[in-house]
Amino acid sequence: QVQLVESGGGLVQAGGSLRLSCAASGSRNSINALGWFRQGPEKQRELVAAITGGQITKYSDSVKGRFNISRDKVRKTVYLRMNNLKPEENGVYYCAAGPGFSTFLSWGQGNQVTVPS
Repeated sequence: QVQLVESGGGLVQAGGSLRLSCAASGSRNSINALGWFRQGPEKQRELVAAITGGQITKYSDSVKGRFNISRDKVRKTVYLRMNNLKPEENGVYYCAAGPGFSTFLSWGQGNQVTVPS
């Protein structure tokens, strides 16, 4: 059984930075890929960034160069450092886990990130 415990998030002014953390537990295959998804108001959930156990990363085009995803192998924790945040990046950020980038099967409880316009 996969468990994902998130922390971080909160209120930040436009142009500011935040870091999200997600501690994962589960079998090696079930948490091979760890990622962050965002769901804005009245929007569909979308991938922000993801990383595999082999440190292969994937980013949405809108965050490339501003966000950084990293993974601590020992603690099985994934981090998302978000820089130069924009108001349109308001939303609930969910940690997710799965065997690969195309298959996320487990989800965290979600953390609110608020960037006032």
